[in-house]
Amino acid sequence: MAKSRKKAAMALYEKAKKTSKPGDGKRFAALSKAVGSKALAAFIGRKTYGKKGMAKLAAKGRKK
Repeated sequence: MAKSRKKAAMALYEKAKKTSKPGDGKRFAALSKAVGSKALAAFIGRKTYGKKGMAKLAAKGRKK
């Protein structure tokens, strides 16, 4: 991904991070776009929130 596109994607993630709550799915979508893959975004989420925390957020997102 070009540097300018990656920079724009990171800006979208930072905006989503400030305006949405964890579990909405908006933060995950923006992060996966910023880093380039959903698997890497899930890895980062598990590292940040832990295995149980990420599972809880995923369940909350599936309910919506």
